[in-house]
Amino acid sequence: MKNDLIIKPPFFEIGPKSYLYGDDIIELAEIADRASIEFDVQVIFTCPFVNIQKVVERTSNLLVTAPHMDPILPGRGLADILPESLKAVGVSGVMLNHVEKPLRYSVLEATIKRAKEVGLFTVVCASSIPEIQAVAHLAPDIIVAEPTELIGTGQTSDLSYMKKSLEVIHAINPDILVLQAAGISDGNDVFRVMEYGADATGSSSAIANAEDKEAIVRDMISAVRRGWESRINK
Repeated sequence: MKNDLIIKPPFFEIGPKSYLYGDDIIELAEIADRASIEFDVQVIFTCPFVNIQKVVERTSNLLVTAPHMDPILPGRGLADILPESLKAVGVSGVMLNHVEKPLRYSVLEATIKRAKEVGLFTVVCASSIPEIQAVAHLAPDIIVAEPTELIGTGQTSDLSYMKKSLEVIHAINPDILVLQAAGISDGNDVFRVMEYGADATGSSSAIANAEDKEAIVRDMISAVRRGWESRINK
């Protein structure tokens, strides 16, 4: 099945992981949905499995993604995540190979293939430059360039890493979108990453643990738009 969904930069990814659950997930999704519309920035919302259907139903502008899936076909597979079941409840894409859910290269290749078959876009995480190069050869829709050691630290990638990761990805496949992540804590981080050349950035713990989630989401998503426009207008 062809994936007709068009993701255009600039965009932003929010992944609450397991910091939140229940109604708190729904509330965060609704906040992100409103900010996405207000600032004209597409938002990928990587949602815990048990909340996916409700988030899809309660939002209108989010690109809801699953945090994982398995490269299985309909049939046997107790507790595996079937690609068709994600598509059936309105999921738009899937995140793969996060440091908290790593995949062997052969499994990653098969899972990307299955995602394309059912019409889900793929967001694939990679840390080192050699890993980023290897993942780029699999032609995912989006690569998350995210040094593992910086995740959740509040320290962002340095400019040399961002430059090198962008170069190696685009040398292999210029159609792959690049999301620069790790350690994004506020709008200033977002602005800097976007202005430097990323198609997108994202945040997990900084948003999920914020006391005022609406304020930090608006700060970050507005910074995506400002950073993007600052770059293209130079």
